[in-house]
Amino acid sequence: MEQSQKDRGSIIALMERLVEIDLPRARRLLDRVNAGLTLRDTDIEFLKRLYEDSERNEGLVERNPAYQAVFTRSFELYTEIIRKGLENEKLQ
Repeated sequence: MEQSQKDRGSIIALMERLVEIDLPRARRLLDRVNAGLTLRDTDIEFLKRLYEDSERNEGLVERNPAYQAVFTRSFELYTEIIRKGLENEKLQ
């Protein structure tokens, strides 16, 4: 199987998980931290998995630049959640 075919399958799987699972959960986390709440251990584990997944899929995204903006915006969302969660932690 060609690399582009493998990439296509991987991108489809990543996008499905992103849209159906990761982004909805990340948006709920953003709402929580924007409301002044801190991140729970399960939230931190979730964000850690997202970071590790992004590192693991870096080459895939680089080979498929059409998807870079989507993954960059997602990563920015995760970064904002972490930043706000840490800010809330300092205030508590």
